[in-house]
Amino acid sequence: MVRRGPAPSRRRGRPAASRERGQAAIEYVGVLTLLLVVALAVVQLGIAVYAAQQAGTAARTAARVASTDHQEHRAGAVARDSMSGWLADGAEASTTRGAGSVTVTVRVSIPSLLPMFSFGSVEKSATMPTD
Repeated sequence: MVRRGPAPSRRRGRPAASRERGQAAIEYVGVLTLLLVVALAVVQLGIAVYAAQQAGTAARTAARVASTDHQEHRAGAVARDSMSGWLADGAEASTTRGAGSVTVTVRVSIPSLLPMFSFGSVEKSATMPTD
């Protein structure tokens, strides 16, 4: 009598289908890890761009205030008030008076998603004519 059906596995241990499922799971974890790293990089880039935008806005606002009626002493407070609270805590503002103008420079530390990495800071300046 001839026996028909699936051929018996020649290897000992787990069947072939089980090994393929395990390999697929390992490949899935590898791809998922790569996608997670890419997503974190995109979010970190967005945070850096947002910090630069906030620094520019703070510099323009502070320069506008500092150029009116010799209000240079208020520039730092105005710069911090015009930014988001979580960025304003680490912000620094400096004012320089020139001939007929005032320049405010704002430096903002770029927050990091992962504490083991440091992305430095961004610096923006704005110059406004004085009254």
